[in-house]
Amino acid sequence: MRKFCTVIALFILGLNFAQETGTIAGTLLDKEVNNQPLPFANIVVLGTTLGTSSDFDGKYEIPNVPAGTYTLEFSFTGYETLRIPDVVIEPDKVTVIDTALGATAAALEEVVIKVQTNREREEALLLEQKNAITQKISIGAQELAKKGVGDVATAVTKATGISKQEGSGNIFVRGLGDRYNVTTLNGLPLPSNDPSKKNIQLGIFNTSIVEAIGIDKTYNVRNYGDFAGANIDITSKDYKGSGFMEVGISTGINTESVAVDEFFLTDGPSRTGFYDTNAPEFPLNNYNFTTSWDREKTSNPFNSNVSLKGGDSYYLFGGETKLSIFGVGSFSNNYTYQDGVSRGSVNVNSVAQSDFDYFDFGYNTNTTLMGNIGLKYRNHKVVYNVLYLNNTSERQREFFGIIDVEDDAPNGGGFIQRSVFLRTSLITHQLLGEHKISENFEFDWGASYNFLENNEPDRRQITLVPRTPNEPDGPKSFLLVSAASDNHRFFADLIEDEIAGRFEASYKFKRNEEDLFDGKLSIGYSGRFKNVDFEAEQFNFQIFNRVPQPDVDVRNVDAYFNQENLNAGLYRIRTFRGTLDTPGALNPQFYKGDQQINAAYLSLEYKFASKFTLLAGIRAEQINQNIEWSTVINGEGENELDELEILPSLSLKYAHNEKQNFKLAASKSYTLPQFKERAPFLYQEVNQDYFGNPFLTLSTNYNVDVKWEYFPKSSEIISLGVFGKIIENPINSITIQSASNDITWANTGDQATAFGAELEVRKLLFQQEREVKDQILKQNFTAGINAAYMIHNQELDGQKVLDESGLSFDPTYSETGLSGASDLVANADVSYYKDFAKDRNLQLTLAANYFSDRIFALGNFGKGNIIEKAVPTLDFIAKTQLSERVSLGLSFQNILNPEIERFQQEVTDSNGDINPIRSGTDLQQRDVDMLSYKKGYNLKLSFNYTF
Repeated sequence: MRKFCTVIALFILGLNFAQETGTIAGTLLDKEVNNQPLPFANIVVLGTTLGTSSDFDGKYEIPNVPAGTYTLEFSFTGYETLRIPDVVIEPDKVTVIDTALGATAAALEEVVIKVQTNREREEALLLEQKNAITQKISIGAQELAKKGVGDVATAVTKATGISKQEGSGNIFVRGLGDRYNVTTLNGLPLPSNDPSKKNIQLGIFNTSIVEAIGIDKTYNVRNYGDFAGANIDITSKDYKGSGFMEVGISTGINTESVAVDEFFLTDGPSRTGFYDTNAPEFPLNNYNFTTSWDREKTSNPFNSNVSLKGGDSYYLFGGETKLSIFGVGSFSNNYTYQDGVSRGSVNVNSVAQSDFDYFDFGYNTNTTLMGNIGLKYRNHKVVYNVLYLNNTSERQREFFGIIDVEDDAPNGGGFIQRSVFLRTSLITHQLLGEHKISENFEFDWGASYNFLENNEPDRRQITLVPRTPNEPDGPKSFLLVSAASDNHRFFADLIEDEIAGRFEASYKFKRNEEDLFDGKLSIGYSGRFKNVDFEAEQFNFQIFNRVPQPDVDVRNVDAYFNQENLNAGLYRIRTFRGTLDTPGALNPQFYKGDQQINAAYLSLEYKFASKFTLLAGIRAEQINQNIEWSTVINGEGENELDELEILPSLSLKYAHNEKQNFKLAASKSYTLPQFKERAPFLYQEVNQDYFGNPFLTLSTNYNVDVKWEYFPKSSEIISLGVFGKIIENPINSITIQSASNDITWANTGDQATAFGAELEVRKLLFQQEREVKDQILKQNFTAGINAAYMIHNQELDGQKVLDESGLSFDPTYSETGLSGASDLVANADVSYYKDFAKDRNLQLTLAANYFSDRIFALGNFGKGNIIEKAVPTLDFIAKTQLSERVSLGLSFQNILNPEIERFQQEVTDSNGDINPIRSGTDLQQRDVDMLSYKKGYNLKLSFNYTF
């Protein structure tokens, strides 16, 4: 009986002890922004291991606090730490503490600055997404670092529905390629570094300059109307903390590059990437070229990177004015190597006109310098940014095999060598301002000047064939080479300079019970004024096949192309315009033009009810694009495109509760053709020629998006969306009916459509916090996945192309899928993070990407579409902080090392609606492999030291 009573007593005592706990809860506000909720702040019960963080709405709760008296600490980066003593916790009761944090005199900044400071964090960007009316998503520096991303092109492929085309750098958003996207830096436009592209190649931007990348897949009137896929806005770093300096170095290898016995590049370019040369004087009179035709052996192909960045902030004039300075400089290089199969011009009998084994040695450099100075006085802020990029790509490409099954080296033994060096230099100046005049009225503005130069100096191409066609392994010579342009040197320069500006004034109205405004009316202007100047000279080496020609060693072409053999009459040098005796033979081919876009817009944001908000706007955009040219295929000419576009947009947001949103967006936009696509200039690649179409006109796009978002926690999201696009008068690259099957661009049909669904999930699977010596140590495990599935189709009409452009286009299909569009695009990642002590932690990330088969080029003349096969990738990234100053990183990328393949697909009804005009004609009956290679594994070790 005594034991029984003892057990009962202990049980009751334990029950009493179990109930001796209470809860601390409340709301934390931000004094720097009119007492708006302050998310992501830390709240700790000192002397215990208990604590939490405020959520999206500034709310927090700490349950199971043992009864007693404590000191509660509130902290947030850049704000004063607040300690509230004598907080009494009573059993079974909730102690409510509502308070606010503000900046100290040493870190006084408004919420705009605070939000920008933290836009690198995933949680802050999710909060921005949650509060936004539009459907913009962002990727911050924190996420980029976690996934081991080194450039912006790779970064955007981590977003839902976005993929990158292998070998070209093209970004596809929901199946829509380069022409349908817009790239901006801090909301201001950037020029293209490639005359055939609308957007600058995102791979040239190192993520060291990036604070966040915004991807807006729905159009709103603040953006330029030349849009259908996404507006990709790079927000550059804007430092506002205390002084720091960080140096980083890394080294690595590509397994394909280091596996070759010897690595070869071209003669001329330096390994720093700062190289340029012009065509020599009197190039037709004498052999005045100084660089070698032959490849050169280079040093061990190890990749490297070195960077230096730093910043500081200063308070002036009694603390009301803040000056912030930030700068970053970096240089990186990397080597690539590919070998595989390359075939071209497959006919309806499934026979490739050219069939090569190819070897591609590559070397790339990137030099980045960026600095900004920010000045903030009360509610006024002005920032100056300057960015310099120097990006180079050097390729030594060699092809062995059949050049033309009906002409050059029909039995094999042909040799083509193409040595290419491309250099892009960009300098951007930006001046940005934000001004809050009163509670109701504010305006912001921006202006930029961009200067871009893209050089292709001294491209060299060699074509050698067997002296006797039936002896492919026999001696080689230039004797039977068909065209003078098969052996050439090429010099090209593209210069773009652009001035752009924007201005927006906003007026808030109808103050509500929460002392906020329900309405905001904005009026704005944006303009861009661009000049383009492209010129090129190609010196063709015309072989005289009526004189005895010597055998030529493919590794010693310098022994043939020299002054001695020129004097001996073995060949002569000419341009496309003619020989030395032709007047104007040395006049470069060129196109130049100007583009002016002036736009005015009006938008209204209005909160009709506590849960329902509307954003409606209209934009009027006047587009003038003038182009003039002097080329060998079209003589001299000019053309003007003059259009006025009225572009409405509508976004609706219904906040079902604090954690769920429903969003709808609808808009009209357009797609503008590029200068190169409209200039009748002949571009020559290996076995393929391109020229522009001056009759090309713009496309009109209609866009609709519906999305549901759920934010379970500050770092979590579940979203599901559907979208639809109708493109009238779509633009495609096409192969026309000509002797050389040239490629041009045309408005190929009346309509194209894309419909799809997108899913995104980010989940915190495990989280643990513990206090050690007044330091909270965290451990968490997170996972994320996003996927997009699309159904897409476009009409192809050869008669329309003939009527509008005078070009003969014979599409195999009357309807087929969109070029570059994968039915399925998916990303996934898992990440583990652990604190071991203060300034000692480890982060491990595994990231995967996948896109399904997609059309690389449209089929024609009974031949099938060229398909780029599905590619899965898998990367592993490890980062560890060893001390306050030292951190290390290790990455292992492209772990699966899949085969990169393209094939020309057999023609069947399952791949599209076969064009009725092909009835009774030959159709391609089987698949033909056209390209295959492997990229290899990439291993990198990095070291960072912070002063």
